[in-house]
Amino acid sequence: MAVYRDRGVVLRTYRLGEADRIVVVLTEGHGKVRAVAKGVRKTKSRFGSRLEPTMHVALLLYEGRELDVITQAETIEHHPTVRHDLARLAKATAVLEAVDHVAQEREPDPQLYRMAVGALRALEQRDPTLLVPAFYWKLLAAEGVAPLVDECARCGATEDLVAFDLNEGGVLCRNCRSGSAISPGALALLQRILHGELNAALAEPASPATAELDALATKAMESHVERRLKAPSVHLDS
Repeated sequence: MAVYRDRGVVLRTYRLGEADRIVVVLTEGHGKVRAVAKGVRKTKSRFGSRLEPTMHVALLLYEGRELDVITQAETIEHHPTVRHDLARLAKATAVLEAVDHVAQEREPDPQLYRMAVGALRALEQRDPTLLVPAFYWKLLAAEGVAPLVDECARCGATEDLVAFDLNEGGVLCRNCRSGSAISPGALALLQRILHGELNAALAEPASPATAELDALATKAMESHVERRLKAPSVHLDS
């Protein structure tokens, strides 16, 4: 069986037997990989906490018939601030859940890998209000389903854009409106995110417009993956 090395972000884990764990990793060169970490749940495990969600690791694996096997794991980035801040950890979990749903097993997607690594790095440095919705919109764009945000998706009008309809593929003018209402503030933020002004959008403080865009992004992502997302339903006490 072939042995290979790769880098990856741990998306999630689950138990296997008494001492082992299955680790789901988005790797740079092999796409989404499911691999067994043998003995990882034992107190003397050589892996320690290196194979937990949000960890960015360098791996040595060998291919198995159904599951690969991790034989070595070294930490690249462990994101201590994210892991010890409930608010940031909740956002990281939302990002990783979306990645897990869109990533294809054994199909390399370097752009998705870079997006996941970049989102975790951004969360480690600060706690942007719009990080999760911005990630969702950029992920949808990478998947080829970016919404139209500069003109009415039905008639092409560029003014008085007041609604957003997933079925129509983007924003709608007042004459064509259907779906959900979208405020000028939320639309401006969405345009910034999709038109290369991500850093400016991430600097925005919490407001009704950011909350509106967050809800709309979750709805759009759930429509794309055709399932409810668990992470956005987690509410933290203030």
